[in-house]
Amino acid sequence: MDADVSVAIRALKDGRFVLIHDSEGRENEVDLAVLADRVSPATVAQMRRDAGGLICVALHPRIADNFGLPYLMEIYDIASSRFEVLKKARADDLPYDERSAFSLSVNHRKTYTGITDTDRALTIRRLGELGREAMKRSMVDEFGREFRTPGHVHLLRAADGLLGVRRGHTELAVALALLADETPAVAICEMLDHQTHGALSVEQADEYARRVGTVLLSGESIQRAWEGYS
Repeated sequence: MDADVSVAIRALKDGRFVLIHDSEGRENEVDLAVLADRVSPATVAQMRRDAGGLICVALHPRIADNFGLPYLMEIYDIASSRFEVLKKARADDLPYDERSAFSLSVNHRKTYTGITDTDRALTIRRLGELGREAMKRSMVDEFGREFRTPGHVHLLRAADGLLGVRRGHTELAVALALLADETPAVAICEMLDHQTHGALSVEQADEYARRVGTVLLSGESIQRAWEGYS
């Protein structure tokens, strides 16, 4: 296993961030990633302040299945017979992938608006905590008792087969959690550059990682570790 992957695993277990770059040939973006069950309000604040993208939770496909979560596109396909706009606006032209990983968006039922750091932290943390049990059994009823949709935390379904099928940030983050022997539910957020108004460069992301005492991983390094694991 690469030394950087070992460092990242220790960081995740300690509840700290790691940075993940997918590849130059895909989105070419860097995401902040942290285990969902370790998230606090301060974690959410750091994600929106230092990263600035959309805060999502990447879920292992078994967790998603046992929560009863569809791909959002599946809902749109069913609803498009009634709402023509869903046909017209179908995401069939993604320049970097064949299908979006988005599922539902949720708030925990004990939140108020759902958008505050405190509210989102509760939602994310409970997703991680319930996800541990959802790796073992169906939890559709429990999911419905705890969460409402729509909400302010976007859920992402990792592809079945993980890195053998798709190698987006969703799959890379979930695979890294499995390598760490942790619940494969990971909060991720794209790192943006407020000066260029684009994605933060890999060089700047590496500087940030060093500054905050963590590590930037390439998709290739996670892939290599995953092949040895699986």
